[in-house]
Parts: sequence; C-alpha cells; structure tokens
Amino acid sequence: MTTTAPRPPRTRTGPQRGGAWLRGWLARPLTSFHLVLGVFALLTGLGLVMVLSASSAQAAAAGSAYSLFQKQLVFVLLGAVLFYVALRMPIRVVRKLATPAVVVSVVLLMAVLVPGVGADINGTRGWFRIGSLSFQPAEAAKIALAVWGAGVLATHRPHLPPLRHLAVPLLPVAALVALLILLQPDLGSTVTLAIIVLALLWFGGLPMKLVALASVGAAGGALVFGLLVGPRSARIESWLNPDVNLAGSGYQALQARYSLADGGWLGVGLGQSRAKWNYLPNAHNDFIFAIIGEELGFLGAGLVLVLFGVLAWVGLRISARSVDPFLVLLSATTTVWLVGQAFLNTGYVTGLLPVTGLQLPMISSGGTSTALTMLMFGLLANAARHEPEAIAAVRAGDAGRLSHRFRLPAPQPFVERRLRAVPGPRRAPRAERTGGARPSTPRPDRTPAPRPDRTPAPRAARAPAPRPTRAAPARRPAGGPRDRGTRR
Repeated sequence: MTTTAPRPPRTRTGPQRGGAWLRGWLARPLTSFHLVLGVFALLTGLGLVMVLSASSAQAAAAGSAYSLFQKQLVFVLLGAVLFYVALRMPIRVVRKLATPAVVVSVVLLMAVLVPGVGADINGTRGWFRIGSLSFQPAEAAKIALAVWGAGVLATHRPHLPPLRHLAVPLLPVAALVALLILLQPDLGSTVTLAIIVLALLWFGGLPMKLVALASVGAAGGALVFGLLVGPRSARIESWLNPDVNLAGSGYQALQARYSLADGGWLGVGLGQSRAKWNYLPNAHNDFIFAIIGEELGFLGAGLVLVLFGVLAWVGLRISARSVDPFLVLLSATTTVWLVGQAFLNTGYVTGLLPVTGLQLPMISSGGTSTALTMLMFGLLANAARHEPEAIAAVRAGDAGRLSHRFRLPAPQPFVERRLRAVPGPRRAPRAERTGGARPSTPRPDRTPAPRPDRTPAPRAARAPAPRPTRAAPARRPAGGPRDRGTRR
C-alpha cells in the first residue's frame, strides 16, 4: 500500500509577491535618493517637451519656432550644473554659505528697485536684464531664506525661550525680504515666501494654533494686497465674480478652462493644441498646465499631479529618516514649498484660486525659476544620501551605480554640536547694589578660630607633683624577744 504526501494548500501568491517586492524595494537604504532622481528626471523631460509644444506658435510669429525652447534649454543645462554641485556639496559648506547668500539676496532686492537698474516686466520691477537673458533676485532670495532659516532653527540655543528661538532672527529677516518683494510688487513670490516661513516655523516646533493664526493672517494680507495694488485687484475681482468682464481680466482664466475641457480623457495629441495660437496668453509659462490638459488629456494632467504627490511623499520621508536637524528642516521645507507652489498653480489654472502668477515648478518656461528649482532638487537628493541607512550602505561599498557614475563623495555622518550657553550679566558689587551704603546685616566672620596653644610651659612654672608617703615601720622595744613567725 502506497501513501502519497499531502498537497500544500493553494494560496494566491501573485499580489503577495508584488507587495513583498515593493516593501523590500522601499526598505532599501538608497530608495529615497533614487526616487528624487526619478521625479527630477521625469519633470525635467516633461517640462522641456511641453515648453517646446506650448511656445512654438508664439515663437514662430517672432521668427523661429525654437527660440523660446532654446532659451529654456540653456537654463535647464545651467540648472543641471547647479543640481550636480548641490548634490556633491558637503552639508557643512551649505550651512556656511547660507548667511552670505541672504545678505547678497537682500542687496540685490534693493538694487532691483532702483530705476534704470531693474527691468519692469508686466508691471513688476523685479528683473535684471543682461542682453536677452533675465535674472529674478526674488527666486534666489527664497532659496537663501529657506536654507538659512533651517540652519538658524537647527542651531541649539539653550539660553533662549522656545518662541524667541523660533522668531528671532528668522521673522525680522523674512519681513525685510517680503517688504522688498512687495515693493516691486510681486504677489506670487510673496505668497511663496510666506509658505517657506510657515513651513520652517511648523517643522521647527511652533504650536498648531499659532501656525493656523499665522496662515490665516498671511492669506488675508495677500488678499487685501491683491485687491489694493495694480492689476492683481482685477484678477481677484474676476475670480470672485467669474461671469463679469470675461473679455478683460477674466479672459485668461476662461480660456484655460476651455483648454482643459477640450482635452477630455486622452487629449487632442501632443503639439495639437488650439489654445496656444494666441487664444491663451502665457501658454508656455503660467498656464502651461492647461496646455498639458488639452494635449495629453486628463491622464497627462493626472501624471503631473502624481509626480508631485510622489515628491511630497519622498520629501517627508527624507525628513523623517534624517538625524541632522538641519536636513530635517531643509528637506521638509523644500518639499512643502515645491508642492505648495504646484498646488497654487494648478489651482488658479482650474479656477479654484485667484491668478497669482506662480509658475509650475520644473515645467513652466522660466529661466531663473527653473535653474534654481533644480538646485533645490540637488539639495534634496543630497539630504537623501545623508540618511543613516544610506551612509551605512555607502560605507559598506553598496553605493549603487549612479553614485559611481557621478563620482559622488561618501556622505559624512551627523555629529551633534551645541552652542555654549551665553553667561548672564555680571552682578554689580554689593556697594553698587545698595546705593553706596553698607547693608544693615553684618557679614558673618568666616575667619578660622585660633588653634589652642600647645607650647610646653617652662620648668620653673610647673607645680611639683606630690609624692606618695609611706608609713614608717614601728620600732622594736628594746630587750624584747623577736617574733620570727610573723612578717612585718
């Protein structure tokens, strides 16, 4: 009689294998670094393609269909260099360069307001023109403030109260930068600056109630400023009343919604947009998301949102896994900044928010903005390589192919350094504290008591010690017999 072995129970291994592979890949030490590089490459490539498609009609009217694309390509190449420099730069060097960068940014923001020095474009005096190229110092000021603010809040200062540690000197410097940007006036850059400061305060430990109050105050201030200053008031009024002035201030937002509606699910095809033929102003810049929705459809627009969602997840993952307080604040603030700006851009393109002029990071055509955003991606990738698990893997020889190809230096582990406590003010002498008069209570005499005199007295002064007296023996009577049996 033969016996057969029992069969193992039938199980569904397909989803479990896929889920186990994904969990294993996410648990690798350099996953955050690879995700940052992947999002960076996809956004850069998609941005170049869409700038070429969206700007071809406007550029062709000026002579060459590739002129705006070539200009954008130059800034992308410059941004790639900045990305590589930020990726290789040691963290201590980044912190040392933050303070000079803030000082230079403030000087440039002051210089751009001087008539004849700064160029006025679209009602904003916020650019330096050098030939056909332009530079916007507000973009550099935002990066400098983010890096410098993270360094200030990461420094341990035990002599300051918690709220003062968060507020000074971050808020005064941020207020100065915001004032200089408002004088241009540039509402979009001011809103981005407010996002950076609020992110620094939130991740630095400010209570939620204070952050909520500051956020409401910043939103209210931006709304009041937009209603009172320049053409922004017309844009906000058209957002509040979308059916009024459709041929004027509300024309751009209306054409953007038409473009999104024409795209449908799959779009009309790459390069086949009709809105870019002078129907939608700034189609290659502020409203490029509408062209993406028209040519690539809902799926293409959804892909852009998914990429920024992955950026939000991996940026907060880097912040949570870092042990350096500076990298915790910098990576979280950078993530909130880029994702928040993308949210504001897509919000006003779809009509959910008023038009602020903010660009879609890495995709919109903007020279200074694109290059400096790539710099921030380099800092974020550098922070990903400084996770404790990534440092251990690189030192163990498992740096990966990309690190070897780019010849990246080995990241250094974090060493905590604290500032010495600042001593308090010197106390004044007792006579100065009492107005020159001595206190009524005398000081206790702390003079040690004299030792007893143990010097031996002279011999003449000694009293003679009495000697014991012995009784004299009794005498024997004369002529008497001697008793030999007793002993006297």
